[in-house]
Amino acid sequence: MDTLRLATAEDAAVSGRICYDAFCAINDEHRFPRELPSAEAAVGLLRELIGHPGFYGVVAERDGRVIGSNFLDERAPVVGVGPISVDLAIQNQGVGRQLMEAVIDRATSRGVPSVRLCQSAFHRRSLCLYTSLGFRVREPLSCMKGPPLKRALPGYHVRVAASSDLAACNALCFEVHGFERVGELSEAVERGTATVVERDGQLTGYATAIGYHAHSVAKSNADLIALIAAASEFTGPGFLLPTRNHEVFTWCLANGLRLQHPMTYMTMGLYSEPVGAYLVNILY
Repeated sequence: MDTLRLATAEDAAVSGRICYDAFCAINDEHRFPRELPSAEAAVGLLRELIGHPGFYGVVAERDGRVIGSNFLDERAPVVGVGPISVDLAIQNQGVGRQLMEAVIDRATSRGVPSVRLCQSAFHRRSLCLYTSLGFRVREPLSCMKGPPLKRALPGYHVRVAASSDLAACNALCFEVHGFERVGELSEAVERGTATVVERDGQLTGYATAIGYHAHSVAKSNADLIALIAAASEFTGPGFLLPTRNHEVFTWCLANGLRLQHPMTYMTMGLYSEPVGAYLVNILY
């Protein structure tokens, strides 16, 4: 019989290996680049999430053996799901549904207004599962990758973000999305990965980084392009751009960036159409 419990530090090694194998299997099956570079990287990622006070982690066990895990990013009023993974040997037996229901129940118990996730568009089973659980498709996403441009655009000043920028960045996020991402942004400023863009002396955009586990918010497409152009690197498999943003998408293609794989942005609960330009991270 399967049981669910809170994830502990001792679960990181086996959960990380399960996560690596599961993601590689679906990537390889559909001939897309692997999202995780190694099993060690997956173990390190899950160890970080389990030890982070802003994340809720749950594992599934069968006969005393860990067979899957799932996580919930609780650093903002809106929460993000993932990564979720199940042992390859027992997939399609309802474990994934149990793990998803566990984090949804957690969000409900906390009175969270919205739960969000990013789904690999080529993974049919997960799209159907998330839809049946109540998630709705909001945006097609394109994971973009290529050599960093390290280029400044005339009239746009991109610099490293400081703690004094937090209030303006949070206000901008609220203006565009209707909620703030204080925890994630503060951590990025502390790490030194966050950047801001200024135009005409005003802060008009920010990025916690340009990459898979980062998000960006900007007043206009030009501000977002300036942040992407100035990035010293694109972390992880790439950055997640809403494909409907034709101006930024075509700019990326014209500047040597290429589509790695398609994804789908899905939400449950409260959702407002963003007013501005943005990149999402792999959680939301």
